[in-house]
Amino acid sequence: MVSKFKTLALIAAILILVPIIAGFETMQNQGSKNTIQVACVGDSLTEGSEYPLDLWMLLGNNYTVRAFGHGGTTVSINATPYMDEEVFKQALQSQPDIVIIMLGTNDALPSFHIYNSNFVNDYLTLIGEFQKLQSKPQVWLVLPPPVLHNGTGLSTEFFDQYVIPNIEEVANKTNLPTINLYVTLASHPECFPDGVHPDSEGSQLIAQEVYKALTSKQVQSNFS
Repeated sequence: MVSKFKTLALIAAILILVPIIAGFETMQNQGSKNTIQVACVGDSLTEGSEYPLDLWMLLGNNYTVRAFGHGGTTVSINATPYMDEEVFKQALQSQPDIVIIMLGTNDALPSFHIYNSNFVNDYLTLIGEFQKLQSKPQVWLVLPPPVLHNGTGLSTEFFDQYVIPNIEEVANKTNLPTINLYVTLASHPECFPDGVHPDSEGSQLIAQEVYKALTSKQVQSNFS
């Protein structure tokens, strides 16, 4: 009898998960040309979280959201650069209308601190590649969630004192809009079990903040 109940529970779980997984694959691979194309660019905060899927569910059928994240990658070209990954080429090839860039967290690894002097220029190079696209996308810069403790090997102090100010400098130089997760998620340490990566609730909070930015009146007027 116990075995039968376990089997029924497993079947129920599969029935719940299948449409979610199918929806995510649709989001990734089958975006309609008639929808607004959103590219979520980033490291493991994008690749390893549910935020792109949560964002897609919030935005609805007028948008196609694709995740172009690669764990462990950096802004710094001399470290483990995002721009060296195949997923970067795929993001460019998607010809997005909107690009959400959430990078910089891995640049806080102590072994990468020596490359900090090039961070701003390297970020400008990354942005420039998207701005060259025929689709002329809106580019949004995300101030990533805080490094809440050093459990993953990242330096909280370096992230606070250098990475965040560097991203703000890039935003000022380019006059691009920002989404400040660094401030808004600082009060939710419970959503980041290892101090860096969001759980399901944390992913939803990220998606909600991005959604608020993308659905502002100013942004919507550009697509009307």
